[in-house]
Amino acid sequence: MDTKAGPKRRHRSWPEALKREIVAAAAAPGASVSVVARQYNVNTNMVFTWRKRYGTASQTSPAPSLVPLVVTPRSTVTAPPAPLADRIEIELASGHRLRVEAGVKAATLRLVLDILERR
Repeated sequence: MDTKAGPKRRHRSWPEALKREIVAAAAAPGASVSVVARQYNVNTNMVFTWRKRYGTASQTSPAPSLVPLVVTPRSTVTAPPAPLADRIEIELASGHRLRVEAGVKAATLRLVLDILERR
């Protein structure tokens, strides 16, 4: 008993010139591969396959290239800690403790102290 429902399917044969025409249309700036495929009544996957075969996957952008890279170890140079003579510690009645290094602007220190005293 024959279980086949219809006639045997055949694969379409596309002339190479037409394949190249379709690939060129799909590679045009702003073109959509799926729209071009529908215009030519071709499966979108075929257009992608032909793009790979004919080497015009992207005519507008250059192929990516590798750039040289040099990896160096992290620098272990750290600033030496400030001498104890250049540091003061302020303990407020609220229990907050503030360590101030040399070079802090007086206006900034006053602002911080005002904020901590309000708490």
